[in-house]
Amino acid sequence: MSLPLMPKATAVWLVENTALSFEQIAAFTGMHELEVQAIADGEVAVGIVGVNPITNGQLTQDELDRAQTDAKFKLKMNKTDIPLPKARSKGARYTPVSKRQNRPDAIAWLLKHHPDLTDAQLSRLIGTTKPTILSVRDRSHWNATNIKPQNPVTLGLCTEAELEKAVVIAQRRASNAAKAKQREINRREREAKAAAEAAAAPQAESAPATDTTAPSGEAPPSAVN
Repeated sequence: MSLPLMPKATAVWLVENTALSFEQIAAFTGMHELEVQAIADGEVAVGIVGVNPITNGQLTQDELDRAQTDAKFKLKMNKTDIPLPKARSKGARYTPVSKRQNRPDAIAWLLKHHPDLTDAQLSRLIGTTKPTILSVRDRSHWNATNIKPQNPVTLGLCTEAELEKAVVIAQRRASNAAKAKQREINRREREAKAAAEAAAAPQAESAPATDTTAPSGEAPPSAVN
């Protein structure tokens, strides 16, 4: 049985936008039912943008409607002419000439949906250059008015696994940076507090003590009527 081009992203969309059972989604995407349930619980595929299988021609609305009314109905893939990205060996990514014109669209999509990705990651994912990424980001690209954000996986520029791996790495990097920043803030607060306490301590020690002892043969001031 053929599977969607982006199984995990498709499962995310189906979980969020349909009333299909976990079993139906698992059968259509080739995933385990427990993994689909984990997506629904927010434990898996965090940060992955859902992909609508209807808009990319892999599923019909009639098929989806029927499956939502019949829990035993199994979805079937439509035949599609979407190019499948091929596995590549290690080394610089080669992008076929016919697909190079799609790279700005892919860059725009990645910048919009995954802003945590570094320029180096974008370059590796879709085989582009940093100047091109910069020109798309600041809209100085020669064809900026015609750039339309499109998923690089559906364009055949990278695989879903490659994109997901890059997103996870970027999210982990961002999380570590946020934690490091918070640790630095906490350290500065502790140092400021310690400095304030140290500055206050000598003043407390040098303050003159009040003598409440009355002279011999006289009552304390508070006792005089």
